[in-house]
Amino acid sequence: MSELAERERVIKRGWASPGGVHDHVIRLMKIALPGAIGVVLAFLAFSPLEEKQEVSFLLDKNKVEHAEERMRVEAAQYRGQDSRGRPFILNARSALQQSSAVPIVDIRDMTAQILLDDGPARLVAREARYDMEVDHVDVRGPILFTAADGYRLATRDVTVDLRGRTLASRGAVNGQMPLGRFSADRLQVDLPARRAVLEGNARLHIVQGGVG
Repeated sequence: MSELAERERVIKRGWASPGGVHDHVIRLMKIALPGAIGVVLAFLAFSPLEEKQEVSFLLDKNKVEHAEERMRVEAAQYRGQDSRGRPFILNARSALQQSSAVPIVDIRDMTAQILLDDGPARLVAREARYDMEVDHVDVRGPILFTAADGYRLATRDVTVDLRGRTLASRGAVNGQMPLGRFSADRLQVDLPARRAVLEGNARLHIVQGGVG
């Protein structure tokens, strides 16, 4: 046996002998490994808690009040019933609710379908604010009302009561109806009856043959 082989044999015997280096390494590993495992488990256990704390901070009620937008919806639809239990549907290309505590929704490109005694009718507007608690729609700008019998009413800046099936201006108003063009300080319309009441400085330019 060569001198090199004999030297390796002695080293191996020393490594494997009782109380040798191998035993010292094993004892050290028995202490170090459980400690390392404990550190890893503690990290895994507290990691979800750290994530939850971050989410809780982002949703803190004091922070929500300063949020620019609470809820934005594309292609929104709202359904309800009028005072007689007849359904209505309000569709909007987009809807924005500033706060869940306030039931007001800013809507764009609105189309509302209501059911009248003589058939369906439509209300179309570019911009409006919808109060979900009382089903009132405050229209900003032009609005067009069309009924199944061909009746048309075009005006602007009005409040539509979807439950009561009425329309009222919030101030001075002008527009067009089958009888002709009109203007007044205030307008009130009973949509099912097609009855329009002009109040204050009322002017009506009647179109001959406008009513068949």
